[in-house]
Amino acid sequence: MTILFAPSETKREGGDLPPIAEDAFIFPELYPKRLEAAKIYNDFMKEADESEVAKLTGIKEKEALTRYQKDIFKEPTMKAVERYTGVAYEYLGYSSLPKNAQEYIDERLIIFSNLFGPVRAKDHIPDYKLKQGEHIGSFALEKFYKEHFSQALDVYLQENGPVVDLRAGFYDKFYRIKGPYITMKFLKNGKSVSHWAKAYRGTLLQEMAKRAIMDEEALLAMDVENLAIKEIKKIKNKTEIVYEIST
Repeated sequence: MTILFAPSETKREGGDLPPIAEDAFIFPELYPKRLEAAKIYNDFMKEADESEVAKLTGIKEKEALTRYQKDIFKEPTMKAVERYTGVAYEYLGYSSLPKNAQEYIDERLIIFSNLFGPVRAKDHIPDYKLKQGEHIGSFALEKFYKEHFSQALDVYLQENGPVVDLRAGFYDKFYRIKGPYITMKFLKNGKSVSHWAKAYRGTLLQEMAKRAIMDEEALLAMDVENLAIKEIKKIKNKTEIVYEIST
């Protein structure tokens, strides 16, 4: 079982692990490519003017920008799953999970970082700020990672399936799944929800980790508070589980 997940723009500051290194990432053979992207970002943050940095990060306050105008190659790191602090991560509640559930996430969750590309939950990343969809000049990170990491992901997911895709749709630009996969849709009073989808993705991931879900049968049998399976759709290589939110 492998679960694909989106990052969040909000992050925890600091860290107690060493700066980024090859052995701290999945796909070590592609580490030079991660460095290439990170260097472009790092140089931009040091050399660009204030308005350009504000556009890239989505931060307008000058004082807040100083947090990110540092050399990311010298900054401490922490696990990717602990770095991100958005809604989905709040509902996942990684730090409060039992050790076996944390280990499940560490090994089986791949997060699509806007800067570092596909990373495992346990991979070590520094603090950074990059607004979703922003390009660094003419450098499009999503195209870069799609070009250089898709083949490695194809092989990895084939060997470590089944695959559950809990990403937001934007991250198809980083990687489009070739083989069979499972995804989720959330309805409230028959209408698709967006903000609360993040919360329920985190909740579902938490429940999967607690129960060490390893196949589609166990996933479908999983009882989650306030969620009921309304429909299961099969479209080409995608199995979509449609949940109705009951509260």
